[in-house]
Amino acid sequence: MIIKSPAIVIHSLRYSEADLIVSLFTKTNGLRSYLLRGVLKSRRGKIRASLFQPLTLLEIEAFHKDKGSLERIKEAKIKTTYKTLHTNFVKSSLVFFISEVLKNSIHEEEANVDLFEYLETVLIWLDEHETIGNFHIVFLIKLTQYLGFYPDIPIAKANYFNMLEGVFQSSSNNAYCIDGQHIAQFKFFLGKTFEASMYIKLSKAIRRDLLAMLLVYFELHLHGFKKPKSLSVLNEIFN
Repeated sequence: MIIKSPAIVIHSLRYSEADLIVSLFTKTNGLRSYLLRGVLKSRRGKIRASLFQPLTLLEIEAFHKDKGSLERIKEAKIKTTYKTLHTNFVKSSLVFFISEVLKNSIHEEEANVDLFEYLETVLIWLDEHETIGNFHIVFLIKLTQYLGFYPDIPIAKANYFNMLEGVFQSSSNNAYCIDGQHIAQFKFFLGKTFEASMYIKLSKAIRRDLLAMLLVYFELHLHGFKKPKSLSVLNEIFN
């Protein structure tokens, strides 16, 4: 079957001397892996290795056998040209972090149009904006909405966040109920837009603790999720 679809590059892996295996989140068919033969040595082919940088937005035409094996790309081209995402050091660090999060979060070989459109929108937003200090925090919080474990809206006197249940509550009843200043700040993000969230003031310690809490939250709700290796670099940059 031949499919045509927008796609987001999630991950690429060198395979043998000249080949790449790339994971793309497609709008029409979910997460798919493709074998690109000879792409690392070819300079004149229609498909170039440079197209497959993390989180690049593509338009692809591909052959799908739908048998759980590696698929084949017939054509690929840039759908949206980024201006800053792969050249700005801070943004490129965010790109590696986000691509790792998505690699550990998305596994379904079926369409999730809402998730695709969310990712496409926020990547373009990140490319076009400069005030981005809270981007990774907001990105993770809003991503939970599309993965099925967005926190319940907090009530005023609920100072504990129960990570196991995804709810705020007034007392602790298990080891995953946490409180503290970063939980108070966490409440401010829920329901806010990306633009408004960038102006929530966080200390270095609270931003670090909030990010750590969110990654534990992902681990609890997504089987096989692992903390991104790029986390230490991101903490260095935003601290």
